[in-house]
Amino acid sequence: MNKGLPPLNWIRAFEAAARHLSFTHAAVELNLTQAAVSNQIKGLENQLGCVLFIRLARGLELTNAGQAYLPAVQESVERLKAATQEIFGQGRNKLLTVNINLSFLTAWLAPKMSRFVAQHPDINLRMTTSIWDSFIDDSADNDLEIRYGHGEWKGKQVDRLTWDELVPVCSPGYLKASAPLATPDDIANHTLLHVYGYEEGWGYWLSQTEHRPIEINQNFQFDNLATTLEMAANGVGLALGRTHLVDEMVKSGQLVIPLEQKVATEEAFYLVYTRSKLNCPQVVAFRNWLLGEVTQQ
Repeated sequence: MNKGLPPLNWIRAFEAAARHLSFTHAAVELNLTQAAVSNQIKGLENQLGCVLFIRLARGLELTNAGQAYLPAVQESVERLKAATQEIFGQGRNKLLTVNINLSFLTAWLAPKMSRFVAQHPDINLRMTTSIWDSFIDDSADNDLEIRYGHGEWKGKQVDRLTWDELVPVCSPGYLKASAPLATPDDIANHTLLHVYGYEEGWGYWLSQTEHRPIEINQNFQFDNLATTLEMAANGVGLALGRTHLVDEMVKSGQLVIPLEQKVATEEAFYLVYTRSKLNCPQVVAFRNWLLGEVTQQ
């Protein structure tokens, strides 16, 4: 027969009494009367249909059933304590939740985060990622968000984080092994990597560099720029990078810039928040640090 889960206060009373082998000491720990603990244990035994303690003149002794039950109860109690402390413990009032565009996080922010940790070791940070605004859970309690777009979100305050130029990039190996790539016209002979959802893609870059539309023989589409840049670094084709997000990969030699034509972007990454969030010291600390990093960049 399925006994079901007994009331948690009965379980708690059993665990304390079994640890102390005393109803009296358990009552002191739980801030209850000795009679209340005894009644809770009786209720637990009645529901389980089994005696858990042998009542002695001085103290208690666990029955075989009680000894078998205790380890599982103690493990469950400890896990519950640990989870409660982790989520709601002393650091809860300093927990900062930030939802970040995946491409911005991997290509720009992640290499700099150790500096934030060093400057603010008392702030616990929870990061979640999204690709597009439509993926952001508006019901989630995000303190800050980093989004990509034109900076217009109703009811939100924004700080612009990037002023990028669009620039073609590829791996050194791809450039050596591929067809000539001296002018924008030559990209017709190359595999182009596209990020769908960006308004400023290959067509925009070509129009802004005053080149005619080009018929593309082969292309790949991806849902985020981080994946696209990784594919480019692995020699799959040409990607259209944003300068802030490809700088490190170019410096490390993972990517090269085969064409000199660059086009300023109108889309950008923004720090997004509601004005009321600025009442939170952790929010202010992260915002000030992030804007300082942007200024240095």
